[in-house]
Amino acid sequence: MTAVAGLSLTAGLLGVAGAPAGAQAGAAGAATAAMAAPKPPKGARAVVQVSPNPTTERGQEVTITGRCGGGEGLKAVIGGLDREHPVMRNIRIIKDDPKGFVARATLDPKIGNGVGPVFVDCGGEAGVTLLVTHV
Repeated sequence: MTAVAGLSLTAGLLGVAGAPAGAQAGAAGAATAAMAAPKPPKGARAVVQVSPNPTTERGQEVTITGRCGGGEGLKAVIGGLDREHPVMRNIRIIKDDPKGFVARATLDPKIGNGVGPVFVDCGGEAGVTLLVTHV
């Protein structure tokens, strides 16, 4: 009885593996759609990007862009976790529009190689991305 069950299971797996590529792609697309990430919780819906990323020079100017995801507008940008040794200096908010904000900053002249967070506060919504440095 166990051999028959094992043989049936094996035949079923081979049937899926032997399916045409189009059928496999369709099944994978349906699985991906079913497993799509849920909407972030309220308070964490801001989207932020840093360009260029990765960075390649100390003192390089970077541009921070994004949208506030329901927040009031860009209020602050924080680079790194340590306030005594920030990753970015001279942070300037150019455009605080909640539908599309822009800020600019200069990388610290003592920055090294690594990865660090860049946070944005959009007045009710926050966002974070990672900045990679190769200097």
